[in-house]
Amino acid sequence: MSRIAYVNGCYVPHREARVHIDDRGYQFADGVYEVIAVERGALVDEGLHLNRLNRSLSELRIAQPMAAGALKVVMREVIRRNRVSDGIIYIQMTRAVAPRDHAFPKHPKTQMVMTSRRTRLANPKLDAEGVAVITIPDLRWERCDIKSISLLPNILGKQQAREAGAYEAWQVDRDGNVTEGTSTNAWIVTAAGEVVTRQANHAILNGITRLGVMHVIEQEGLSLVERPFSVGEAKDAREAFLTSTTAYVTPVVRIDAAAVGDGKPGALTGKLRDYYARYVAAGGQDS
Repeated sequence: MSRIAYVNGCYVPHREARVHIDDRGYQFADGVYEVIAVERGALVDEGLHLNRLNRSLSELRIAQPMAAGALKVVMREVIRRNRVSDGIIYIQMTRAVAPRDHAFPKHPKTQMVMTSRRTRLANPKLDAEGVAVITIPDLRWERCDIKSISLLPNILGKQQAREAGAYEAWQVDRDGNVTEGTSTNAWIVTAAGEVVTRQANHAILNGITRLGVMHVIEQEGLSLVERPFSVGEAKDAREAFLTSTTAYVTPVVRIDAAAVGDGKPGALTGKLRDYYARYVAAGGQDS
């Protein structure tokens, strides 16, 4: 069965999906996106994702292309047509198709595309063995809280990680503190058992999986601290892990050349992974 994409009101074969050459997303990266996990046919934390999507649109002053109810109908139809039970749905909205000019067009019409595909959301091998990360300078703009399609520094960082044999690159600000990964949020567990992640401000994207993990930490009565942490503190941490829509909770066992803890996935990270799996199965915060 061929995949189906949604492009500005039409469901079309994925291989035939097209956007106009004057789309501002193509020419200026003038747009936003969301990736939502689909598990057992249900959208994971759909409400949180759509709230973040609306916030990103608002911050860039891009009009919503349709009402929330209609958007949900289209999302479910894209999932249905692609027969996705476990996987993701990708939503992208750009400002308009218009003659190339840096300033906003006078009468923009928001463009929307949507795709969905099957994929494995949690990798048992990575859960069992953990992953390595490298650290790189954070070269991004100062509004990383907006989920913009402008991702060139992230792409370069991810490629640098792959070429180094690592799973991810943790980006580091001018003060020597970790901000986040190129496509994940970064966490450590201190010797005292505190779970630490950087506070959500303009320096990071407030990940939806991050919010879900924070929720289960609170529900389980664990200690959560939102603050910056340095590369040195991360390397000396008892445990480390990363989170994202597609990685869920993945243990980090090596940072640059340094083993984290005993170089194996940590016990608390394993518990958080299990707690988060139950959270997803129960419907997340949409339940």
